[in-house]
Amino acid sequence: MPMTMTQKILAAHSGNTEVKPGQLIQAKLNLVLGNDITSPVAIREFQKAGFTSVFDREKIALVMDHFVPNKDIKAAEQCMECRNFAKTHNIKHFYDVGCMGIEHSLLPELGLVAAGECIIGADSHTCTYGALGAFSTGVGSTDMAAAMATGEAWFKVPSAIRIDLTGKFSPYVSGKDLILHIIGMIGVDGALYQSLEYSGSGISFLSMDDRFCIANMSIEAGAKNGIFPVDSATIQYMEGRTNRPYEIFQADENAHYERVIEIDLSKLEPAVAFPHLPENTREIGGVGDIPIHQVVIGSCTNGWLSDMAKAAEILQGNKIHPDVRCIVIPATQQIYMDCIEKGYLSTFIEAGCAVSTPTCGPCLGGHMGVMASGERCVATTNRNFVGRMGHVESEVYLASAAVAAASAISGRITDPRQITTNKRSIT
Repeated sequence: MPMTMTQKILAAHSGNTEVKPGQLIQAKLNLVLGNDITSPVAIREFQKAGFTSVFDREKIALVMDHFVPNKDIKAAEQCMECRNFAKTHNIKHFYDVGCMGIEHSLLPELGLVAAGECIIGADSHTCTYGALGAFSTGVGSTDMAAAMATGEAWFKVPSAIRIDLTGKFSPYVSGKDLILHIIGMIGVDGALYQSLEYSGSGISFLSMDDRFCIANMSIEAGAKNGIFPVDSATIQYMEGRTNRPYEIFQADENAHYERVIEIDLSKLEPAVAFPHLPENTREIGGVGDIPIHQVVIGSCTNGWLSDMAKAAEILQGNKIHPDVRCIVIPATQQIYMDCIEKGYLSTFIEAGCAVSTPTCGPCLGGHMGVMASGERCVATTNRNFVGRMGHVESEVYLASAAVAAASAISGRITDPRQITTNKRSIT
């Protein structure tokens, strides 16, 4: 039976020659991930079940990133619980203040995920690693507990939607704009428990940062996972990071897809998702006049170095609008260091931004950017549900780093091309 990429990976990890959509399987895992919010629940379930050891101390990653550095006593106690568990079981991949990053950016950077692997995490955006041609998906903390003990998890094999990409982006259009466009097309449940499999000649024009962002937000369309084929860019990214063998899987030419969507990247415009769903997407030209109070540039979606570079390019020589607070959060310590070396942090600070150590904080209304009633934020994060970033009467508009930076300067949602055109005319 012809299979998609995802189906081939799941077949290999479950010991089957083939699998079919809807089939229940038990698959062996390459990595189990948890963070400071989800891991404590998993740890308690692990202990309640009577487990006394983990299946492999080198195949569990615990990343303290959501409320870190700790914002309150409860957050501190959650992290302490994770530290104690990591010490007890000698967990190799435990990342805390000073050496951590936002989990879904940190793990690829450290080479802990690779092509063809099967990965679960107690965080919905674990699907990020599909950018490397892996099957990765989010699970609940109870599943994480069982996986830490057994190294296995059960799945229902998903059917698939293929996204065929042609052309290449215009300036100031990025992977964030593409995935917002897709979610706007099919809706937040348009790919419910399906695999979004990306293909086509346009992929060669997508950076790895673009691919991570797109795979990350595939869950916002309801997908079980998002996945890209492995090409020279993928292999180049893994070289020097991944020191173990990996397997490259390709979809069969006649694999079945529930739907095929064709998108010409050259026709896309910068996009903005209005409150309170990622599917409420509009092209920048149809946004209208919307004043804002806060901008957040960062997160596992858009805290990559290329996002920092784009924001710095737009902010260079400009000032943040006096009515706006702009918070910039590089996704990992390495990206933070790269920003220092390239001068981006000086640009951000001179423009009037607050720059933070890596944290998920504002993305989920935890800390470093909680909003009051009536406030609006342009954020490069991945969700804009009611109350996502603070008060239930605040609003979050999802956009790329370029749109966010331009909006921070003007004080309203702004096309980045307006800012860059003005800069060119001044020079």
